[in-house]
Amino acid sequence: MSNSVFQTRDQKFASVIYQQIQDIKQQSVANQKRYGVIAHKLPILIRTAGLAQALVFISSRSKKKELGKDDEFSLFLTHLTKTINIDTSDIVEYAIKVDLSKYMYITQQILDALLWYKRFAQSVLGIEPTDQLDDEQGDKE
Repeated sequence: MSNSVFQTRDQKFASVIYQQIQDIKQQSVANQKRYGVIAHKLPILIRTAGLAQALVFISSRSKKKELGKDDEFSLFLTHLTKTINIDTSDIVEYAIKVDLSKYMYITQQILDALLWYKRFAQSVLGIEPTDQLDDEQGDKE
């Protein structure tokens, strides 16, 4: 039998997220920092604004449409979608349209997964909760 049959949800989250973080670790330090800061800030956004608004905000920061490729914001949303195992290509649209019971369920799933993103961002990428994105530091050029 496969070991995954006997894994808890947290073990599954940890395993998937650890691999995602390892992939991010192969990118530039700036990309690692952006990804790690998202991991630290998204739970706070969800708790203060709600899931849909937080996901819309993260999506709005993405430059995917401009660049024609994934950036850290869109990549984080893609990773999060895969981690909590939602069958959708757009987690933002899903969160906006889903019924209340599913909305509450995925909110809890995402918050639980984000604990692992935060832990690995700190332990593997070295990103601290107090770190900020460069454009949040008031040093805009």
